[in-house]
Amino acid sequence: MLSAKTTPKTATMLVSTASRDVKGISKICAVRTSGSPSLYRQSSELSWVRRDGSVQSLFCVEKCRRLEVRAFTEEQEALVVKSWNSMKKNAGELGLKFFLRIFEIAPSAKKLFSFLRDSDVPLEQNPKLKPHALSVFAMTCEAAVNLRKAGRVTVRESNLIDLGATHFKYGVVDEHFEVTKYALLETIKEAVPDMWSPEMKSAWAEAYDQLVGAIKKEMKPPQTA
Repeated sequence: MLSAKTTPKTATMLVSTASRDVKGISKICAVRTSGSPSLYRQSSELSWVRRDGSVQSLFCVEKCRRLEVRAFTEEQEALVVKSWNSMKKNAGELGLKFFLRIFEIAPSAKKLFSFLRDSDVPLEQNPKLKPHALSVFAMTCEAAVNLRKAGRVTVRESNLIDLGATHFKYGVVDEHFEVTKYALLETIKEAVPDMWSPEMKSAWAEAYDQLVGAIKKEMKPPQTA
């Protein structure tokens, strides 16, 4: 049986009481930083039990936007480009692994996707999941690769306004972004184990944080005429 404690109550949609394979506890708290009372950090502690019985945990910190602005360095760019060049040929399989890891941690996230919501087909066999996962994985990686060159977040085959509107429409919250970040980093780590290092992890994390920051900026109700 799955239990969840959240404060505030609308802060998370990560865990599902319908899941028999994944158990978890989610706790949300706000931490005021020194300096200005208007600056705060929201942290999330998540834990779950995998199908093999091993316990996994994740501690997330969502920093306010003023604390997130950083330059993406030439060294970080080189690490991201090197690893992406190695992963490209297997992007389809890696994208699927990426999404399966997300759903293992947060089974209720499947409800965000219309083609999964009422499907009885196993995730690995769903004909729409793999192409969608490839598209998201490739977009995320290419946004990281182009971050320093473009000097801003760019996305292919879409735009940030549309991405923000879609994420807003389907009720994506901070904890979804944090779980996705964890799944992304773990997927890349497994894909390029010989290259992986704390510096590479930091580079991918920074690129992802900037992408998410750009999407969040556009997460607002659609304007009416």
